[in-house]
Amino acid sequence: MRNIEPVSTIMSTNIITLKKGDELETAELLFKRHKIRHIPVVNKDTIIGILSYTDLLRISFADAVDESETEIETLVYNMFTIDQVMAKNVITVNSDASIKDVAMILAQKEFHALPVVDNGSLVGIVTTTDLINYLLKQL
Repeated sequence: MRNIEPVSTIMSTNIITLKKGDELETAELLFKRHKIRHIPVVNKDTIIGILSYTDLLRISFADAVDESETEIETLVYNMFTIDQVMAKNVITVNSDASIKDVAMILAQKEFHALPVVDNGSLVGIVTTTDLINYLLKQL
């Protein structure tokens, strides 16, 4: 069997991030503008949580808003903070972790993205979509 590549070969490095003081409305706009489903929450370059689009859907009617809409009903968002909605205790991996190890973590857990952290700093994010695209290239 061939060598399994490190996650650094498939992770996204152009990372959109939030700070815990940002508004949930800002998060929704970033999800839609960049067509992403997970945003790490950072303090400088240290990850303190992760917010998923599903987290927003749990507290709002965000999916009822057309993706081309720029006007969003913010009443529900004003009732919560990013710190209240984000997942804390985030599992992370190093950039030299194998793609197989990352796949095993994502297969066993109930989330679909892993922040990639080297020396305490966020350097990337890998998602189940990244893994599927990798597997498709191998076939």
